Amino acid sequence: MAIPDYQTLMLPLLMKAAEKEIRVPEIRDDIANEFGLTVEEKEQLLKSGTQRVLDNRLHWAKIYLSKAGLVVTPTRGRFVATSQGRALLAENPIRIDNELLSRYPSFMSFVSGRASSAGAVELTSEEKTNISETKATPEEQIESAFHDLQTSLRSEVIQRILQNSSSFFERVIIDLLVAMGYGGTRTDAATHLGRSGDGGIDGVINEDPLGLDRVYVQAKRYAEGTNVGRPEVQAFVGSLVGLGASKGVFVTTSEFSIHAKDFVKNLPQRVVLIDGRTLAELMIEHRVGVRTSRSIEFKRLDEDFFLEED
Repeated sequence: MAIPDYQTLMLPLLMKAAEKEIRVPEIRDDIANEFGLTVEEKEQLLKSGTQRVLDNRLHWAKIYLSKAGLVVTPTRGRFVATSQGRALLAENPIRIDNELLSRYPSFMSFVSGRASSAGAVELTSEEKTNISETKATPEEQIESAFHDLQTSLRSEVIQRILQNSSSFFERVIIDLLVAMGYGGTRTDAATHLGRSGDGGIDGVINEDPLGLDRVYVQAKRYAEGTNVGRPEVQAFVGSLVGLGASKGVFVTTSEFSIHAKDFVKNLPQRVVLIDGRTLAELMIEHRVGVRTSRSIEFKRLDEDFFLEED
């Protein structure tokens, strides 16, 4: 069974809060077991890897219940059902969701971001639809949007590389390796890469400023669907052996076949395969060929600030 969305978690959470004052970590396993979640599902993380999905959804279920006045937080991290929350449970609801919570003015003010002196907030039809149909928590919505943007950007980066020349692709690798800390300066790196076009080696990059250790580079600018196979990787490794080299990087704009990936796993040489997706991700991470369009800073409540000393 999939991890329930935060709206589905509202009812069991409120029922637990009606029994006694609780914290989310104290009841997460009980709720997970109620929904028959596996160990993997219990430990599943958000795409950012910053928090477990179940914890995030329980957290937002608690927030939405509190904004409706159904639970209250008497002390840090702990919450309990209010008389209004107990009254709702007395109605024996089958489910508590945003549509049900819309009966509470405080909740409507929260989701709309508008306060009303009369206590009631009128929503547009679009706002009502969004409130009732939204299943993802705010963090999940943000991470999903970020994932879509990154996926689109990766695709654009590779497409632009393919639209340019092979020499441009070499310059991309130069800039990336320098940005990652290899090759010294861009000028130093440029004097090495592209000078050795024979023997399956496209270039040599110093791994340290003194040139005591070197990384040999092979680059293949292939269109999507034209994978790099084992024979090409094997030829590259053969060149490394001939040069007495122990480290190599094979970069492509496409992908590597399964046989190519398996081949490099147990080699005495250290050979790293960088496919198109990884190449684009590294370029984005190290700001090669991309620039920041807008930065958004998200803040969380500082619980320690609001603690009063006895």
